[in-house]
Amino acid sequence: MEKQVISTKGAPGAIGPYSQAIKAGHFVYTSGQLPINAVSGELISDIKGATAQSLENVKAILAEAGTSLDKVVKTLVFLSDMNDFAAMNEVYAQYFTANAPARSCVEVARLPKDAKIEIEVIALMD
Repeated sequence: MEKQVISTKGAPGAIGPYSQAIKAGHFVYTSGQLPINAVSGELISDIKGATAQSLENVKAILAEAGTSLDKVVKTLVFLSDMNDFAAMNEVYAQYFTANAPARSCVEVARLPKDAKIEIEVIALMD
């Protein structure tokens, strides 16, 4: 099976030796997306805005790969504070309105750039 690197200017560039996503077989695997606005470089700090920005970054990467949020089968959400779970979930539910993917959500001690959230996904290709 061959792998293909996915890269788009619609999401922040990698801040280390990794790709925004890898397409392999019938799946796309994204790297964790911080809530950084790709145009301004701003790190969004309020949890609702941060959740939306992380998911918009994921959405842009999936579009570049030729797939979309409705093809996501698994998400992994990292929160710096589990007290933000309800607010994150409220925004998350606006992006996954039907046939929601499987999901894990964990609290972590710290995220790059001291972000409040990071989200990665696995999506099917058409």
